[in-house]
Amino acid sequence: MKVQDFMITDVISVRGNTTVRELLQILVANKIGGVPVVGESNELVGVISDGDVIRYLNPSSRTVFDMFAIVMVTEREKLSEKLIYTLNEPVSVIMKSRDIKTLRPDNDLEDALQIFSRHRFKKLPVVDKTNTVVGVISRGDLLRHITTAYILPD
Repeated sequence: MKVQDFMITDVISVRGNTTVRELLQILVANKIGGVPVVGESNELVGVISDGDVIRYLNPSSRTVFDMFAIVMVTEREKLSEKLIYTLNEPVSVIMKSRDIKTLRPDNDLEDALQIFSRHRFKKLPVVDKTNTVVGVISRGDLLRHITTAYILPD
């Protein structure tokens, strides 16, 4: 079985200049946890998830630096303060853009299973030979496919 047989082709994506506010509205409205970030030609330039946003929103903790008897203390940033500027930041500031795991439509089911089992990704972009996003596959998609194809055959 190939990835193209069960990937989602109606891909919701964002551009790098999409604000975090707009991203959150898209994630909530579509009840999804992440999206690919694409360029002008729909080529993959990054990925961003709800977890990335949560980690970014986590207020900086109080930190003490001791630099040869000079002590610097940074106070804990309040969530409300961080939200003020974070919501208007482009997703390019937060997105992952290196070492992105992807699948190709002609990859086998086992290839998807291997990536999901080795990494903690919830969703993977599916790209063609030109790195254009043509689909996405989630862990849920994979498990539904396994269930319908192997556990509940017709």
